[in-house]
Amino acid sequence: MPGRDWTSYLLKCSDGSLYCGVTKNMGNRLIKHNEGTAAKYTRSRLPVELAAVKGDLTKREAYQLEYQIKKTPTHKKIATLNDWKPKN
Repeated sequence: MPGRDWTSYLLKCSDGSLYCGVTKNMGNRLIKHNEGTAAKYTRSRLPVELAAVKGDLTKREAYQLEYQIKKTPTHKKIATLNDWKPKN
């Protein structure tokens, strides 16, 4: 059984936009984003803050969720992440 140590997350950027990403270490990743070394998108929109997190995922589930979030309209992204259930 694959490890369930992956997380999909949403960040709220200083310009009000949302950024979706995937990581195995949320604390470290948030620090990297705010240092400007994690993603080109967030680099010019600092500071960022955590808006929503869905943890205890396999790598595959985390990337599936990220893909779904990126297709979702902005006003539904947080609810989509919070309500997401892996497909069996």
